Amino acid sequence: MTTPSHLSPRDVFRVGAVGLRTRPLRVVLSALGIAIGIAAMVCVVGIASSSRASLDRQLAALGTNLLKVAPGETLFGEASHLPDDAVAMIGRLDPVTSVTATAKLASAHVYRSDRMPPAETGSLSVLAARTDLLDTVGARVVSGAWLNEATERYPAVVLGSTAAARLGVGAATVDTRVWLAGQWFTVVGVLDPVPLAPELDYAAMVGWPAATTQLRFDGYPTTIYTRTRDDAVVEVRGVLPRAANPEHPNEVSVSRPSDALVARHAADVALTGLLLGLGAVALLVGGVGVANTMVISVLERRPEIGLRRSLGATRGQIRLQFLTESLLLSVLGGAGGAVLAIGVTTGYAGYQGWPVVVPAWATVGGVLATLVIGAGAGVYPAWRAARLSPTEALATP
Repeated sequence: MTTPSHLSPRDVFRVGAVGLRTRPLRVVLSALGIAIGIAAMVCVVGIASSSRASLDRQLAALGTNLLKVAPGETLFGEASHLPDDAVAMIGRLDPVTSVTATAKLASAHVYRSDRMPPAETGSLSVLAARTDLLDTVGARVVSGAWLNEATERYPAVVLGSTAAARLGVGAATVDTRVWLAGQWFTVVGVLDPVPLAPELDYAAMVGWPAATTQLRFDGYPTTIYTRTRDDAVVEVRGVLPRAANPEHPNEVSVSRPSDALVARHAADVALTGLLLGLGAVALLVGGVGVANTMVISVLERRPEIGLRRSLGATRGQIRLQFLTESLLLSVLGGAGGAVLAIGVTTGYAGYQGWPVVVPAWATVGGVLATLVIGAGAGVYPAWRAARLSPTEALATP
């Protein structure tokens, strides 16, 4: 009785790779299905992780200790207002490190020239602002200068980023004039976008004294920005309504602007789950393609199977050959998909200005998933090939 020959791991790899080398176009097309599925899944994870890293970096730079106070409504549903000394009262709180305010001038509008139709406001607002606004909200002047003790008393205006774009005012056109509330104001500066106070992006900001003397400002702030110590945010948030309006604390609304950024990321996470599901479907479709390729390969290579069986190959060795071929095909697609995903994530994150983050668990998990797909896709073809007897296989035309 002869002892069946033994295949070393190297022999198994070489025999399994034979089918891949002899049909390169089919291999590429089959591996492409796996690659697309893996690339989709790893890309989604990588882009979501890069977005999260960008958010964390943004919050670290801007801080999460900014609170925004605004007037709410009275018990009768009417619009309320904050007291004119609300800023001073909030500033007396020990944990508060800085406090400032803006006031919306509802009857004032800003235009590029006095020839513009009154209805074409561009959805821009006019705000009275204090000179310490920038430091408190974390804003930055991109061109020109911010209001100071001199310009806050005169018809000078600083534009938010969106307001400047809609009015056609750029870095080169600072010191131009805009038509504001029926008179000319000189643009002295333009702000960068303000993530924690996006309402400033759509505003034209004039000095508090100038708004009082020239725009009939009543002195009531409409938004108060408060910076606190990091360890006292929750505590201060609870007492701000009473500090801002002791007589009617129920008419005060307090929010935390950084929560909006976190909520936006939460929406991105929900979308990420959906995209991961689509990637999983693409991966499943790729696995079906691999299974189809392997079944066809078994049908086409019956003579080869019969010859190997007649030369002493066992059923187990035939099964191992085709199972190995299926695994190699899947790993080829998985590796290609992982490389593609890293490239796409790097390019997209770079375009968005995000740090590039591709979690190792996603890449390794993707490749391991292809092994599972390959094993599942190769089980039936391998079992079918092993069932062929030498005479049946060699008799196949």
